[in-house]
Amino acid sequence: MSTTVATSAPGTRERSLRRLTALQIGLLATQFLVGMVVNLFVTVPSQHPGTNANDYFTGVARGVLWALGNATLMLRLHVVIGLVLAVVSLWMVWLAVRARRRVWIVATLVGASGIFAAGFNGASFMNYTHNFSSLLMAIGFLICALGYGLGAYVAR
Repeated sequence: MSTTVATSAPGTRERSLRRLTALQIGLLATQFLVGMVVNLFVTVPSQHPGTNANDYFTGVARGVLWALGNATLMLRLHVVIGLVLAVVSLWMVWLAVRARRRVWIVATLVGASGIFAAGFNGASFMNYTHNFSSLLMAIGFLICALGYGLGAYVAR
């Protein structure tokens, strides 16, 4: 009986990883669309908590907290989706390591790296308004989407 449980757990984890990958790709598509609306129609105030902070990580935290409580609805939604993407990406890495499947471990690490790169550069753009941060945010998005997409393709 315990052998059956031990062998079925990795399969259950892989099914969860496939479902979470589909969720992440859907969230990434939504994040892309909301981000485009923010880019085209939202003006972030030039002064808010986190703006031009001396300590980068403190500035990121302050900027994100400000956006969650005070930004326009679309920027707030963009930040919330980004945070959900980050949490789910860490959960996926944990599941991949527990499943002991190299393809899932690599895919989820690449996906999480892209999400965190996009998130930190998004916060940087909001705080410092450097266009280069926006470019790095887009590159992080692309890395994430490719990591999850290729991982799901190879793992099938």
